[in-house]
Amino acid sequence: MEYSILVGGAAGQGIETLAGALEKIIKAKGFHLFSNKDYMSRVRGGHNFTQIRFSDSPLTGYWPELDIILAFDAETLKLHSDRLKEGGYIICDEKLAGEKPGLLGLPLEKSAKELGNPRVAGTIAMGAVVKLLGFSTEGLEQVFQKEYKEKIREINIKAFHEGYQMMTPHFDCGPEKEDRQILISGNQALALGALAGGVAFYSGYPMTPSTSIMTYLSEKQAETGIVVEQAEDEIAAINMAIGASYAGVRAMTATSGGGFSLMTEALGLAGITETPLVVINSMRPGPATGFPTRTEQGDLSFILSAGHGEIPRMVISVKNPEDGFYQIQRALNLADKYQLLVIVLSDQFFGDSSRTCLPFDFDSLKIERYLQKDLPEDHEHHLRYRLTENGISPRVIPGKFPGVTVLADSDEHDERGNITESAEMRIAMMEKRMNKLKLLQEELQEPEYLGVENPQYLCIAWGSTQGPVQEAIEILNKEGIAIGALVFGDIWPLPLKNLEKYAAHAEKIINIEQNYLGQMARLIRQETGIKCTDSILKYDGRPFNAYEIVQRLKKEVF
Repeated sequence: MEYSILVGGAAGQGIETLAGALEKIIKAKGFHLFSNKDYMSRVRGGHNFTQIRFSDSPLTGYWPELDIILAFDAETLKLHSDRLKEGGYIICDEKLAGEKPGLLGLPLEKSAKELGNPRVAGTIAMGAVVKLLGFSTEGLEQVFQKEYKEKIREINIKAFHEGYQMMTPHFDCGPEKEDRQILISGNQALALGALAGGVAFYSGYPMTPSTSIMTYLSEKQAETGIVVEQAEDEIAAINMAIGASYAGVRAMTATSGGGFSLMTEALGLAGITETPLVVINSMRPGPATGFPTRTEQGDLSFILSAGHGEIPRMVISVKNPEDGFYQIQRALNLADKYQLLVIVLSDQFFGDSSRTCLPFDFDSLKIERYLQKDLPEDHEHHLRYRLTENGISPRVIPGKFPGVTVLADSDEHDERGNITESAEMRIAMMEKRMNKLKLLQEELQEPEYLGVENPQYLCIAWGSTQGPVQEAIEILNKEGIAIGALVFGDIWPLPLKNLEKYAAHAEKIINIEQNYLGQMARLIRQETGIKCTDSILKYDGRPFNAYEIVQRLKKEVF
């Protein structure tokens, strides 16, 4: 059992609120759900839509064909009617009604006015959709309790029942189940994971699609004691985070490509001062302002060497909300352990998509700070950058121990932190810092493998493409095609074991990426000599879906 719904209209028509409420109703009925947003960079007007796919089995992406279209403007009808399945329905206001198959023109605006509030037309339409799906109204009071403020709750409940009475059931969704899952977006999962991972200071500047991370954290300030600072720009944001981390506070910042560009000088500051820092780059299409509200994986090559000079860094790409929750906590621990920069790559598709999943396991998380707990042996002349056997120097919080001075400098420095011009000390410090990349080899997580064990075709993907690629591989395996996929989470340093194992016997290796240049394929060839024979690339700002991947593989590769 599986159905897809599209809710479309202009910005300012309450599309996001309506879709969010509908998602929670479907979740309350015990179904698995995946939703993603497509919105324009404007406050009012334009065309926005949310796609909601639900099933009695777990889902990892959206599907292009639709069972129900809920249209609040003519643009939605124009752009999406041809995606409606045979036997599907389009629900809209009667003034938009026409001759399209399955189109149901309902008195949404008229009924809303009769109820005394024209703004509840969308809630009337939601009631109609719920009835069309054959859902009962049992248990929905809790959804309205959470979704609507008290002063408008009663009118929205009346509006919902008004729409519910307008329809008769059509779709067979099967029995309703007990709701045991959570519904969470990628950015919410990153923010929640940061809180669970001990972040106490977050500084950032609003930049789509990273902004909702800061929004979520700011809403939890009083509850958790975290400090959230909206800086004047991204340069200030990252330097605030570095300052907080230097002072011993677990800190983080997030931005998108343009903001990350502004942060690049400060990346070097974190590197040379060996200050732990986690930076999230939620990617969107560039260059410059590009597509502010769309998705892409175009920043990988830039991220790997951003900033002048050479510093150790780790790059982790997150695949889905569950992965994001656990990986951000891991990133925070690794940054502290090795006193380095960890960059977490996500994108608009990851950040703005929501899915149901089992509740996260908070008991499994460990906050590991790796701070000096006792008075250091060299306390009279503390060597902040002591040349240790493993290259990791003791980290002391400034001011923790009376008489212990902790120095930091953006110039090259000696073991104590004083500026140096010594060639010998420069070599020693560079080798000490860059040796962390060797240490990280023991921490790497191999890419996830999907598909048959001995693939004729091997796909390479990373980050948020995991969901669509996973579904595409499952479809093709059922058709008897020997295909598999490696989906990378850890990207730098590049994990090699699974890559070398599966690439050795594949007849064709296909990289699937949301960029123009095939940046992951380039990295793999640079580091291993393994060359992708084919590419499935997408750079129109819209995310992959499994159907598209399957069709392109059949047309371009097989």
